[in-house]
Amino acid sequence: MSSSSLHYTPNLRDIEFNLFEFLDIGHTSLGKGPFGDLDETAARQTLETFAQLCTQELAKSFDESEHNPPKLENGQVKLPPGLKAAMGAYYDAGMHLLETPTHLGGLGAPPSLGWAAFELLLGSNPALAFFTLGNLLARVIDRLGTDSQKKRFLPHILDKRWSGSMVLTEPDAGSDVGAARTKARHVDGDVWEIEGVKRFITNGESDIAENIIHMVLARPDGAAPGTKGLSLFVVPKFWVNEDGSLGEFNNVVCTKLEKKMGLKGSVTCELTFGDGKPTRGLLLGEVHDGIRQMFHIIENARMAVGLKSMAALSAGYYRALSFAKDRVQGSDLAKARDKSAPRVNILQHPDVRRMLMAQKAHAEGLRALALFTASVQDQVELQGGHRSTAAGEADVLNDMLLPLVKGYGSEKAYELLSLSLQVHGGSGFLTDYPVEQYIRDQKIDSLYEGTTHIQALDLLMRKVARDGGATLMGLLERVRATADGDEGGAELKIERAALGEAVGHLQTLLGTLMGKLGESVYHVGFQGNRVLFAVAEVIIGWLLVRHAAVALDRMKTNPGDKAFYGGKVASARWYCHEVLPGIAHAARMVEHGNLDLMDVPEESF
Repeated sequence: MSSSSLHYTPNLRDIEFNLFEFLDIGHTSLGKGPFGDLDETAARQTLETFAQLCTQELAKSFDESEHNPPKLENGQVKLPPGLKAAMGAYYDAGMHLLETPTHLGGLGAPPSLGWAAFELLLGSNPALAFFTLGNLLARVIDRLGTDSQKKRFLPHILDKRWSGSMVLTEPDAGSDVGAARTKARHVDGDVWEIEGVKRFITNGESDIAENIIHMVLARPDGAAPGTKGLSLFVVPKFWVNEDGSLGEFNNVVCTKLEKKMGLKGSVTCELTFGDGKPTRGLLLGEVHDGIRQMFHIIENARMAVGLKSMAALSAGYYRALSFAKDRVQGSDLAKARDKSAPRVNILQHPDVRRMLMAQKAHAEGLRALALFTASVQDQVELQGGHRSTAAGEADVLNDMLLPLVKGYGSEKAYELLSLSLQVHGGSGFLTDYPVEQYIRDQKIDSLYEGTTHIQALDLLMRKVARDGGATLMGLLERVRATADGDEGGAELKIERAALGEAVGHLQTLLGTLMGKLGESVYHVGFQGNRVLFAVAEVIIGWLLVRHAAVALDRMKTNPGDKAFYGGKVASARWYCHEVLPGIAHAARMVEHGNLDLMDVPEESF
């Protein structure tokens, strides 16, 4: 199947298994609290409709930007027509209203359903997904803005399909956001003038909508250094009058378009504010709390990036599986010496099966992790929302899971997409097949929204340290309860034992690292990624074992779906046998870790 074909096969069956058979959102989330009137039947129909839209319409634009990328002309970015048509189809279908609160005219779907639908969009064409950021910004303004700001921007962002961007990075301040130099000068009320240059801004300029809402971090005159001195401003491309009507161009100028190895349909900009003419913005909520406010967007973006990686791996797996079923080459390995033996499809070769199961188990595991995290977000919203006192435990658990979804997911998907390509043999290296573009489009995921090691430091130095490890230990106690219990009965005895050994080694690893912190924080620098991966793999193993237990039970009542359920059990067994034993090795590596590398002179590198 070539890149120009409808390349995307969604795993809707596994999405529905996660949501309705394992997480049971029909009873735990749908129709409750702020989550509108959707029930399980309506939710399933919504996903099926969206899957059809993604595979038949949105996927058409997947490789267009490879041959006709966005172009910068006189400060304006022109998008290829197919990309614009795909976004039109997305909005025409009303999918932007899925997670929009009911009081803004939306369906009020819970995060679990919203993220499941977002996976489908990401799989069809990942470049499309980030043109929908305006939908999130509408929800952020609704939550954090003043009444006058809400009146000014809502519901115009949704009704007029305005796009949006999050504006943090600067040429001399990449991951070090606190080093930002962009300035803000107070004019009157909540109006400020913004001056500075920002870099690597996703979709900071395009002709896809009549307006773009930029969320810009800037430092007011006289504010403190570092992240604490930053404030968040709503800066529209075209000024928005108090009644919501459009005013003049607001002097937000795209001064450069980056040339990239992949994800070319996503417009990566350098934006210049206030050069020669003033650029105006509104102080969000009329409070100086920029980095905390921006994290409402950053955390959403990190979740989105983790899903993007998982969706790419799932798509790559299906392409590899399809190729393996069709490609006939060689005889059965057991008959290799018999020159008259019939040729078989490569799915019959053990090594190909090994590569395919590695992709299948990890794609399902990453989906399980992401949608489990999304279900925690459901509970956060039901208990009062992000940062509310009532949602404390669920909110803290969600915070801890996000680095796993983003950091581990983005690294593992890149590794495993190489297997998707490998299954294709030499054909995989050709642009005739979409997997090489999957790899290039996915690689950015381990880099933006906080590199992998930033995710590891976030997990250990912020999320775990915040409550002395209580949240992580509480989650691992749930893993231990599964390992020591009887979910899945005798058929999963070996898998539960492997899970128990893995969680034991993980707890040893964590204890060892905490002890070494007394010597030097550099131990976290050297071992942080290893710890991040080990935590993620244990949690994924836990979820896959529990999935397998549900699948074994469902086989008895739904024998017509035996192949799917059997595949769930096979994924769990492979993962427990092939991945979880690696936690013991990780624990040994942490135990024997040293700081020798810090003593190597720079000139010796």
